[in-house]
Amino acid sequence: MPDSSSSPAAPPPKSFGRFELRALLSKSARSLIWGVFDPRHGQELMLCMPRDKPNSAAALEHWLRMAQGAERVQHPNLARPFEIGQIENWPYVAYDRALGETLEERLARQNAPLPIDAAGWIAQLLEGLAFAHEAGHAHRDIQTASLVIDAGDKVRLVGLEVAQEVFPATVDFNAVTRRAVRESAEEDVLCVGLLLNRILSGKPVLEENDLQHVVQQMQPLGREMVRLGWETPHPIAEPLRAICNRATDRQLRQRYHLARSFWRALDGWRTSAAHDSGGPVALLMDKLQRIGHLPTTMTGLHRFTGGSGLESQHASALSEFVLKDMALSLELVRRVNNALKQSGHHGETVLNMQRAIQMLGLDGVQLAANALKPWPGPLAPVAAEMLRQLMARVAKAAQVAQALRPAGYDAEVVHLITVMQNLGRLLLQYHFPDDAQQIRQLMVPPEPTEEQPNPPAMGEQAAAYAVLGCDLDAMGAAVARHWGLGDELLQMIRRQPLDGAVHPVRSDADAIRLTCSFANELIDALGLPEARRRPALEAATRRYAKALGVGLREVMEALNPGAHKPSTATAKPADDGAPSSSLRERLSARGNS
Repeated sequence: MPDSSSSPAAPPPKSFGRFELRALLSKSARSLIWGVFDPRHGQELMLCMPRDKPNSAAALEHWLRMAQGAERVQHPNLARPFEIGQIENWPYVAYDRALGETLEERLARQNAPLPIDAAGWIAQLLEGLAFAHEAGHAHRDIQTASLVIDAGDKVRLVGLEVAQEVFPATVDFNAVTRRAVRESAEEDVLCVGLLLNRILSGKPVLEENDLQHVVQQMQPLGREMVRLGWETPHPIAEPLRAICNRATDRQLRQRYHLARSFWRALDGWRTSAAHDSGGPVALLMDKLQRIGHLPTTMTGLHRFTGGSGLESQHASALSEFVLKDMALSLELVRRVNNALKQSGHHGETVLNMQRAIQMLGLDGVQLAANALKPWPGPLAPVAAEMLRQLMARVAKAAQVAQALRPAGYDAEVVHLITVMQNLGRLLLQYHFPDDAQQIRQLMVPPEPTEEQPNPPAMGEQAAAYAVLGCDLDAMGAAVARHWGLGDELLQMIRRQPLDGAVHPVRSDADAIRLTCSFANELIDALGLPEARRRPALEAATRRYAKALGVGLREVMEALNPGAHKPSTATAKPADDGAPSSSLRERLSARGNS
């Protein structure tokens, strides 16, 4: 009997068939892993076997058939079995010990690996596990000894299909349906999240070495919550913390259901942490090259480009028309600033649409429009409707920002900065609609319980970390940098953090950034349930009131123009005689003169 705990008074067995037993590497409720020596081949192996012997000949046959099926699933992160067999009706899968040490052994000699290394190990595990799940196989007992790591930090998973379902001895395996692989796969993914928690925290989860015991204690089966603590051997980056906590969330619907989704989030953070770009940003850049940033909603451009010359009234009308189409507005910004960069004007940026049109000319505007994909691009109807709604909210935020801007600031610049503060969200909805939907679902508050009658919802940033491994502002900033926008503009298109204090305005860039951030927060507040809407509007106004010199009356007028008596303190046209700021001059002064 290979279970050394079956007879506590007796010494552990010295052999199992032809194998010399050297060490019990892992013992869980479902499986055993032994370190053995195989005299037939003169090498050390790892034997993985179920904790309980199959209870009939049919059960043993079924076990061997499933293990042999798993052997045919080949992936670089799945250990290739050396041998599959049985001894006295005890089935086993043997692996070459030279594949590496187990994670349990690695943690014993290196108790506190760096978070980036831990993420790399778990990402490799998830790649192999996702491949196995997609091939219709599950592990069902992932433990710290289920991973082997070689000297080059390559990870392989051992024990696939070793822990199988236990059925009555009389069951007909041709008729019975095993527990759905999806259900088993979700438990595998949960256990990988517990492994990540174990590595990052530097201690066993819930003081249990067997992860199956942890699963039984966690909600909804038990009452325990598993979250990564704040006392860790190394500082944990917020995206990595959000990913780890989502994997073990108390709400089933909040967790990763697929190993592939978990891997994408972890790999996204890992690559972006190791390089300036990578992960979801690299994927986004590839999609920008192939299908552009956004689809155009524009029709009738020929009415404006049919004439010759650019009289000021004509340019003004065309500018107003172009600004109604986000895709074309952003395309003109991209083209004009790339042109500036290529001509050596690295310190200049154009965000005034009239100036951009003058620089590119009517032919340039038409070329830009022709380069855009027509609405809705490759989107399915539901995703297209979500993008349309998002664009409508962003357009409303731009109108509010224009109404709230301090006197003397260019309305078109404020409009475009407000849009670009949402660039990451817009691009995500267009290029990764499924990820956008995941983020929205994570932001829905969990069901209330007796312990938490008013559970908090996950914030957008944490939800983005948990899905993508990076935040949406970082995605938008990466694209803006790719388009050739300067550092000052990159700073302005970053929203004011929701948990950060709003300091008094110190520069023109501050004034524009805060005004646009304020407008975006107001529109976000309008999207809340009615009971929370007014308090959120008032809270946002209090945050920005001192810095921007606005009150609730100006805010309500900006949100509902014409509903109140216009205030002289609110928006003025850019050309009303107010003094121009130096920033405004830098943003819009370059023309065709």
